[in-house]
Amino acid sequence: MYRILYNPLAGSGKGYDRVQKLKELLRDQELAFTDVREVKDFREFFASLAENDSVVLAGGDGTLNRFANAIDGIDSASPLFYYPTGSGNDFQRDVAPGETGLIRINEYIKDLPTVIVNGKRYKFLNGIGYGLDGWCCEVGDELAKKSDKPISYSSIAIKGLLFNYTPTNATVTVDGKIEHFEKVWIAPTMNGRYYGGGLMITPDQDRLNKERFVSLAVMYKANRIKTLLVFSGVSKGKHVSHTDMVAIRKGKRISVKFDRPVALQIDGETILGVTEYEVESAALAKKKEPAEAGV
Repeated sequence: MYRILYNPLAGSGKGYDRVQKLKELLRDQELAFTDVREVKDFREFFASLAENDSVVLAGGDGTLNRFANAIDGIDSASPLFYYPTGSGNDFQRDVAPGETGLIRINEYIKDLPTVIVNGKRYKFLNGIGYGLDGWCCEVGDELAKKSDKPISYSSIAIKGLLFNYTPTNATVTVDGKIEHFEKVWIAPTMNGRYYGGGLMITPDQDRLNKERFVSLAVMYKANRIKTLLVFSGVSKGKHVSHTDMVAIRKGKRISVKFDRPVALQIDGETILGVTEYEVESAALAKKKEPAEAGV
């Protein structure tokens, strides 16, 4: 049996309609649909699975992020699949571009990096947006409260670059090395290559790299017009060639501190009024485990 957990709110409220396509895709299989919001105890849910059951999560990147955090620490041998029904679908774009069916995700949702924000820890799947990208999510959330029309984050970003967003100064620390950047527009740390619905912000990042490095991208210093021109090439990763205003750093522990509070997003989920964040790769978490266990 396929136990399908779906988010009806994914894809700007089209999640329920989109998940119905699984009835055709898996037409010869036994299916059981459950609204993922109704699962209160995932440990209990996995314990209820039969030996031959498979789990399918249907939703967007935010749904996948919340699922990964909810099952952290739960050891299950059941096959886990993802069926993208969101708007951005950056995870699917990164690991299985063009795939219209199920994506096996067992290996992708373990050993995830952690971000610490305002004293709270979160696992993340794709990346942390901080600066203009977090601000775009903040504005998009406000627009969503006023209208059910699709949100154009590209339009929000362009307006922010030209008029509305004020860049900050930043102190960045990567594996102990400190750097200072002025007039910072974005400073995301990425586990994958894509965020923001198709922006290839860190084109060389491999989410399954053996060292479990994550990548930081800083876009800084340039004026509004030049930043907009360079930003237009992010979808194809061309921005990294502009080394005078784009810095890419890889590491296992990355912290970013701005000189004023701004919005931050974790796989599309917005947190307001953030002055700093710190990312720890899964490699660091594994090193901590024996000490914390008293070994």
